[in-house]
Amino acid sequence: MSFQRGESPLKTLRSSVNKDVLVKVKDGRSYIGRLIMTDPTMNIVMVDCEEISEESKEPVAKYGTVLIRGSQILYIVINYQRS
Repeated sequence: MSFQRGESPLKTLRSSVNKDVLVKVKDGRSYIGRLIMTDPTMNIVMVDCEEISEESKEPVAKYGTVLIRGSQILYIVINYQRS
């Protein structure tokens, strides 16, 4: 999904529910999972979530369901293809 002119990032994120996403947070960690919920402050909930290594892109840990605060998110990749 591409960001359309005039479309807000929150609207794009909301339309991405039930899609695989990669989330990079401020402390440098990256998480991959299926987005199941977001709110107006861009807090997100993901299921089947894994933390991945920055160098090898291999799973470091599996968490299941996670909540990530919107204030800690650097960026989100929608429709991320798991390897």
